[in-house]
Amino acid sequence: MDKFMNQVEKRLVPIAMKLDSNRYLAAIKDGFFVVMPLLIIGSIFLLITQLPFDPYLNFMQKILGDDWTSYFLTVNNMSMNLMTIFVVLGISKSLSKHYELDTGGAQVVSLFAFFILTPLVKDTNGLDGLPVGNFGAAGLFIGMIAAILAVEIFNVVIKRGWEIKMPDSVPPNVANSFSALIPALFVGIIFNFIRIGFALTPFLTAHDFIFQVLQKPLLSLGSSLPAVIILLFFESLLWCFGIHGSNIMLAVMTPIWTALSVENAEAFATGGVLPNIVNLQFYSNFIKLGGTSGTIGLAIVCFWFAKSRQYKTLGKLGFGPALFNINEPLIFGVPIVLNPIMMIPFILTPQVLGILTYIVMKLNIVPITNGILVPWTMPPIFSGFVLSGWRGSVFQILEIILSVAIYYPFFKMQDNKALQLENSPKAID
Repeated sequence: MDKFMNQVEKRLVPIAMKLDSNRYLAAIKDGFFVVMPLLIIGSIFLLITQLPFDPYLNFMQKILGDDWTSYFLTVNNMSMNLMTIFVVLGISKSLSKHYELDTGGAQVVSLFAFFILTPLVKDTNGLDGLPVGNFGAAGLFIGMIAAILAVEIFNVVIKRGWEIKMPDSVPPNVANSFSALIPALFVGIIFNFIRIGFALTPFLTAHDFIFQVLQKPLLSLGSSLPAVIILLFFESLLWCFGIHGSNIMLAVMTPIWTALSVENAEAFATGGVLPNIVNLQFYSNFIKLGGTSGTIGLAIVCFWFAKSRQYKTLGKLGFGPALFNINEPLIFGVPIVLNPIMMIPFILTPQVLGILTYIVMKLNIVPITNGILVPWTMPPIFSGFVLSGWRGSVFQILEIILSVAIYYPFFKMQDNKALQLENSPKAID
């Protein structure tokens, strides 16, 4: 086992560290951190219109009229349907900080690039407009690419000294605006040629090309059960070596799963069929019960069944945070890290929970999550009710029992070992 652990650490850790330090993945992750509060707020307003309580719905209709939901869905639309704009701003800010560029100029130039690639639409009166549909989940990948490419162009131009430099006596805000002039010109020229190039293809626009060739296949792959199984395996394995596997894996999967969640939320708002079993809520609220690898079961057995003083104390410290899906006290306190015994349930539990959740939602035993982005700290059972109704809550209770059953025998081995050490003559002395 020691030889296996050493080999895995030798081969896996360097790859994981490179991924974790990749500037583009870090920028994408930061971009979604920026937009997440807005999506949660939009989800709250969506939930207001969809609470499954007839007296409440009848009351709202009586007070505000038949179209009462539109008063609340506006907030949801301004978050979900414009999310790509906010992601562009977040990515460009993060990447420009990495290059030590003017963040304001980089953000403006990135939006400029994204809008150049966005096709105009005409209404029946011949008036031009920007299609809101391209600012939501459908435009997410083109927005990410545009932001990264625009900041790269901005950086190259600035580093080569192709900028208008003002005297030191000029206020910084004025100097920065002139400094960004030439980089913005390069961005405008390059992205306009990109737009013209796509206009000469059967796709006509960069949006359609990226959606058909890149985004659609990635969404299809990311919504598959094999992809979930692979991701959960590597996420857990990285944690076993003390590396934040969630940060690394989510840097890749967050754009895909967030887009799938938004598609569900849009269908839920209009009363349509929810299209995606796998999405951000599937992962965060039905697999990560108690934190990464479904450690709610480990928290319970540690709190209720520990015999050793070491794990009794840890159970008291770790149980409360685990209710809110925070499990670092358990991961480093048991520890899970570099522990061959606890690695087994830590890797096995999310696989079991993920496969089982997919099956019950596929068979419609439990409703597919509705796309509402609840805070990741919302305790199990409550989150299940918000996302999938009472059946979601009942299923999460069953998941918790299953997590306890998986972790219990392995934890008892750890606990007995600790108890023997505490009762040994050396420990007594």
